[in-house]
Amino acid sequence: MNREEVARLIDHTLLKPEATPAQVAQLCDEARSYGFASVCINPIYVKLAAERLEGSGVAVCTVVGFPLGATSTVVKVCEARRAMSDGAAELDMVLCIGALKAGDHEAVREDIAAVATACHEGSALLKVIIEAVLLGTEEKVVACQLAKAAGADFVKTSTGFAGGGATVEDVRLMRQTVGPQMGVKAAGGIRSYADVLAMVEAGASRIGASAGVQIVKQVP
Repeated sequence: MNREEVARLIDHTLLKPEATPAQVAQLCDEARSYGFASVCINPIYVKLAAERLEGSGVAVCTVVGFPLGATSTVVKVCEARRAMSDGAAELDMVLCIGALKAGDHEAVREDIAAVATACHEGSALLKVIIEAVLLGTEEKVVACQLAKAAGADFVKTSTGFAGGGATVEDVRLMRQTVGPQMGVKAAGGIRSYADVLAMVEAGASRIGASAGVQIVKQVP
């Protein structure tokens, strides 16, 4: 892959709680300069990012129910609608991890489906974060199946806030589970071009990374 192709895989990410408006503006300027797929920022900065990136071709991505997935469905839907009204075109939501681990699969599916419906009404993509580090193998499979059944556009490995990130094994399992039509986003701990290549080879179609500029500069 050349630099442009790698850049178009990357969601240039800044989700730290201490992120400042100036840092988000810099993130947007880097994304415009390098041609990243999106910037992924906290909801409070969506409007700033949308204004900063207008006409650039870089999407604005934000997070819903982040990072725990433990807010109610109605709150997640409200977050999604507000983010879209502020200019978000992609939303990464955390599924209800506790409900999944309790075996309440219908609650998980309904939670995702409600947000997916809101997103698609606003012509936005929905990525579902399964937080793989907290799940067993069968739970990861079920999480991906539920996200697909609920109408999500992507499944995503991690928030990056639960003590673990993307692994090649998880990405491969997720791709095998959802098939070729759905997106798979690898996020958390991806810091090099070699990491990106490994994730793409395993089946990732999008990469979430805070080290996007560093990664692109490593491309031969």
